[in-house]
Amino acid sequence: MTDETNAVAAGGAQLVGTSGRPARPERPPGYWERVDRIVDQAPPLSDTQRAIIRAAFHQPAAIKEAA
Repeated sequence: MTDETNAVAAGGAQLVGTSGRPARPERPPGYWERVDRIVDQAPPLSDTQRAIIRAAFHQPAAIKEAA
């Protein structure tokens, strides 16, 4: 790919290295502290919620491709 097609493929964002991912902007001060506070306040997941999340990430590739 050329630099021009890389930029188009990434929606105009600048690509970093060969990973093909756009560069991430800097986080504002206190960003991760705020995320930690929000996560700490959230109720724990139930066993059913954990099972649903686990199943979503452990699907065979054929099922993912069909979706």
